[in-house]
Amino acid sequence: MAYDIVVLGGGSGGYACALRAAELGKTVALIEKDKIGGTCLHRGCIPTKALLHSAEVADETRESETFGVKARFEGIDVPGVHAFKDKIVTRAWKGVQGLLKGAGVTIVEGEGRLVGERAIQVGSEVYEGRAVVLATGSAPRSLPGLEIDGERVITSEHTLTMDHVPSSVVVLGGGVIGVELASVYRSFGAEVTIVEALPHLLPTEEESSSKLLERAFRRRGIKYELGVFFESAKTTDTGVVVTLANGKTLDAEILLVAVGRGAVSSGMGFEEAGIAIERGAVVVDEHCQTSVPGVYAIGDLIPTLQLAHAGFAEGIMVAEHIAGLNPPPIDYAGVPRITYSDPEVASVGITSAQAAERGLEIVEQVYDLAGNPKSQILGTAGAVKVIAQKDGPVVGVHMVGRRIGELVTEGQLIYNWEALPAEVAQLIHAHPTQSEAVGEAMLALAGKPLHVHN
Repeated sequence: MAYDIVVLGGGSGGYACALRAAELGKTVALIEKDKIGGTCLHRGCIPTKALLHSAEVADETRESETFGVKARFEGIDVPGVHAFKDKIVTRAWKGVQGLLKGAGVTIVEGEGRLVGERAIQVGSEVYEGRAVVLATGSAPRSLPGLEIDGERVITSEHTLTMDHVPSSVVVLGGGVIGVELASVYRSFGAEVTIVEALPHLLPTEEESSSKLLERAFRRRGIKYELGVFFESAKTTDTGVVVTLANGKTLDAEILLVAVGRGAVSSGMGFEEAGIAIERGAVVVDEHCQTSVPGVYAIGDLIPTLQLAHAGFAEGIMVAEHIAGLNPPPIDYAGVPRITYSDPEVASVGITSAQAAERGLEIVEQVYDLAGNPKSQILGTAGAVKVIAQKDGPVVGVHMVGRRIGELVTEGQLIYNWEALPAEVAQLIHAHPTQSEAVGEAMLALAGKPLHVHN
């Protein structure tokens, strides 16, 4: 069977590519071995954010008297939490399938493998394309010698089907996945300790943001061991004993392994077809073209940001590139990043450390959310930090606070349109909103602070 484009993998990047290609008049076959929507919809972004919302409701119920509301927290109904989560996921899944069907995309159910340069085999059928797009995604990683048993030692995917709230959890990894699930478990009532080998939680974020998160987690009773390596784990009748490289041991009911995700590339026929792979990830150029002409790779399969919205953008760009529209490459620094813990951490652009590495002369402004009335109403601490080139545009926006992720869109526009602080300072932000924190920081950078000392 011949198509203009054959897409292997129906996750965020794959189905976005298929939809955009169909809009451009291309015939498209989309091959998926599991469910359309991939990790993001079924095992990642959407279900975990549903858990985080349930966690937020639990915390707000406990804290209700602070706001003059009398309510009683009786516990977590785990089946009810899963029912809420699954309802959201199922609705979105049906919606995506409807979009693809309406666009005329041929959905092929089954496990595909690259055979030859531009052909994918599924069972006994071979689907040939003028172009092939590889979007096979990623899977949870572990560490050498650490066996995932799905009971005492689990990954993020196991958390989505657990039938109870564990009494205690050690989270191995202080990146986005580890931090978010640590936040959930603490809100659900578990004792939580995060182990991170690097000096800070969320080590790729602005250091000041990491420190604010760490302070907030301390206040919530979330413990962490930073700058120390994991050594071993031993399961017992009642849980797991985790030993760290410094000799310290941690006892918990569950060990949650959140050390990242690795590209699914092994055994897929990629290397046999001549596609270059480094450390498991497919090597691509700025338009996501592999080393084989006519073959592209997108999403978690390539060494770019492992974010669903980055996958969407890559899928759209590839579809347009195949159609000859010559789309611009993606500036990955301009892709917004959010960790949906409590508090949230959001950023776009570069950090002050990255600015120093690039030899940029910068100016910075921090606006503490303590001065923001809407943040006071929400009962959240945090800050907005803006980094700009001296006498130049904004190059980074970094934020910490409850619900602060909703502000990153403005930060994205500011960064990607290379706005000057003085230009943003002319914009009027609604009062009272958390968005005023961005406006206040820009006013201060422009030399005319309002509610901030300069």
